[in-house]
Amino acid sequence: MTLLKGYKKYYLQKIGWYLITLVVAVFLNFMLPRLMPGNPVDAIAQGSISPGMDATAVKKVLDDYSARFGLDQPLYVQFFTFVKNALRGDFGISFSNYPREISDIIASSMGWTICLQLPAILVGWILGNLLGAVAAYMKGVFDKAILPAFLFIGNIPAFGMATVLLLIFAIYLKVAPVGGGYGYELIPNMSWEFFQSLFVHYQLPFWSIVLITIGGQAIGMRSMSIYELNADYVKYSRFLGIKDRKIVGYVFRNAMLPQVTGLALSLGTMIGGNIVAETIFNYPGIGSTMLSAISNRDYPLISASTLMITIMVLIANLAVEIIYGLIDPRIKAAQQDS
Repeated sequence: MTLLKGYKKYYLQKIGWYLITLVVAVFLNFMLPRLMPGNPVDAIAQGSISPGMDATAVKKVLDDYSARFGLDQPLYVQFFTFVKNALRGDFGISFSNYPREISDIIASSMGWTICLQLPAILVGWILGNLLGAVAAYMKGVFDKAILPAFLFIGNIPAFGMATVLLLIFAIYLKVAPVGGGYGYELIPNMSWEFFQSLFVHYQLPFWSIVLITIGGQAIGMRSMSIYELNADYVKYSRFLGIKDRKIVGYVFRNAMLPQVTGLALSLGTMIGGNIVAETIFNYPGIGSTMLSAISNRDYPLISASTLMITIMVLIANLAVEIIYGLIDPRIKAAQQDS
């Protein structure tokens, strides 16, 4: 009962702080885009303003668009309207893609981003941790050659890795397309030709993310594994004659705890992460969508995109807190004592 009570207190405190953070984040997501210079209504209304139109008519057109998008309301009214609509999943109409709904744009872009980045992050995380564990335990060529090579690759900026892969495989070797999510001549359908095109266009963005992920994960896992291998409990266990295979299992379990945090944060930021890769490869993910929205001062689309990223990061962090509370014996002990 004491342990359950401690866990309840622990989780309620965490959830409370994350709810406060969410409220602040929603406010900032609404306000910051509106502090950008310029008026997006001017760009939208250009198509309705003909040459030679008098100032009164131009003002009427601008006022009509401002009223249509709710920009004629006081800022606090716009904010509460934004929150009320967001709770229903309604983010309004996009300024730059008028009259397309923002929820439709976000859903479409997010699907592309998740299908690209989720597998890439997981593959990079698994390969990096395996390499780091093997380098710490077996040393030799893994520690002196393979790990430094991936560490060097991992320190290449995202735009650099994407550009290098693009130059080598798309421009020089001509074995991969230069960009896009599928062939420009194709219409999305369930045919084999379309899925083959999807797979071919998927390769360069996917491996650009995987390659820069492996090095960082590997060095983190190697450092934690070496620390755990030299811990007192390992030496004592070996002194007692416990088999090394069993000891190593506990060592790598303990070493994985910080790596789980890194994975959760990577998954949380993947919705807006690697925007450079999506931009360079012209991949139709939410990163490219958000960049386009910022360029066009599309307030609702910017707010919706950043809000989705914020929610993903908070959910990922909260998931880490919950997982830690369940698997870390130190937290269990602390809750039992509280």
